Amino acid sequence: MGNKKIFVLDTNVILHDYKAVKKFQDNDLVIPVAVVEELDKFKKGNDALSYNARGFMREIDRLTDGKTFAKGGVSLGKGLGTIRIEPNHPFPDAFKDLFRDDTQDHRILSTAMWVRDTTPGVFVALVTKDINLRLKAKAAGMAVQDYLTDKLEESKIENSQKEVQRYTLSSEKMQVLCYGPDTCLEWKDVTDSKPAANQMFSLSWTDSEKGGVCARYDSSRDRIVLVKSRQAYGIRPRNDEQAMALDALLNPNISLVSLTGGAGTGKTLLALAAALEQEKDYEQIILSRPTVILGNQDLGFLPGDQKAKMGPFLQPLMDNLNVIRSQFRPGSREAQRIDSMLTQEKLIIEPLAYIRGRSLGKCYFIIDEAQNLTPHEMKTIITRAGEGTKMVFTGDIFQIDQPYLDQWSNGLTHLGEKMQGQKVFQHIFLRKGERSVLSELASKLL
Repeated sequence: MGNKKIFVLDTNVILHDYKAVKKFQDNDLVIPVAVVEELDKFKKGNDALSYNARGFMREIDRLTDGKTFAKGGVSLGKGLGTIRIEPNHPFPDAFKDLFRDDTQDHRILSTAMWVRDTTPGVFVALVTKDINLRLKAKAAGMAVQDYLTDKLEESKIENSQKEVQRYTLSSEKMQVLCYGPDTCLEWKDVTDSKPAANQMFSLSWTDSEKGGVCARYDSSRDRIVLVKSRQAYGIRPRNDEQAMALDALLNPNISLVSLTGGAGTGKTLLALAAALEQEKDYEQIILSRPTVILGNQDLGFLPGDQKAKMGPFLQPLMDNLNVIRSQFRPGSREAQRIDSMLTQEKLIIEPLAYIRGRSLGKCYFIIDEAQNLTPHEMKTIITRAGEGTKMVFTGDIFQIDQPYLDQWSNGLTHLGEKMQGQKVFQHIFLRKGERSVLSELASKLL
């Protein structure tokens, strides 16, 4: 009991994960009234922030049914601490001139300092994902922390970018892999330890000037199989990682794929080309991406119908579709097929905000810019997958537009770490930019 701590939660922690209140072990939590006031502004809407705001309010209402917030707070459950809502308190006299503006952030900080000053001998910390507020708290001498529960270690992120294992094999083994009747090898012929499902390999010859080949561990066959050169709707891979990506995108046994990499590496183009190549196997191809809008304004603030509202956000997907269309002559069967799919809504653009509650059966679902999803949003989307559905998430974890997400805590990073080794999942990190020489140079140097 003597080591119990008190954490004061900022609004953004709850909007990021409303179940965060259950993730502080047996420590006590304090919610400033300023936080409740801010949450009230988010309770209406269809986006994840609104969902989390409503979820938190319902949970607190359930916990306090027939009770009041006494001095000791209300129990969060067995093995957990207590929670209470604390009225706003002013800054101590020494800090009144330091924080003159009456803002919600300052109210939250002043309340956290009041909790600290009125509970001597107990460690009290403000928990916020707002870097600016963390700096202000440090300037005031207040202990402050980021919400770390859903952050991954740096080493796990680095491992996700080094998942291709490279080996040099004898000509005899390479002959069996490349030209044998089954184009596969026993995994023991390549590595000493059994690979995880869909582990990727880059294999080269020891005594030949021939180029290397790509391979993948097929757990259902317990073999390392050759990744053959393939194309999809006129798009051919330009490097080994793209070849591995296209192999996963065209594999019906892999129903969940994540593609990460910098700008111009071909993530979205390959995903869309693979979807068009397999359109007869799916009832619908759905393209979407998170709509990151300044000031929390949802799509209702934009003029026009749903298609017009989504136009600016989905234009990059249409650009990739035009690249694929340009591979064929105008009026060709392939170009006409793309137009027909758009007209008949076999190929559609859908806001992610409207996915919740749906069951997506037998569709090819591409989510672009997935690094802007929270882990909870990622789970919400994947749990919509019905029988025969394939989901593809693409993004760059180093280009995040959401203010409270980073490379350690976004949904795309979590997807790769949590699903690693599952038979139905494959992750590919695309290294080389193929958009243009200028694009690749800017990606590396700027």
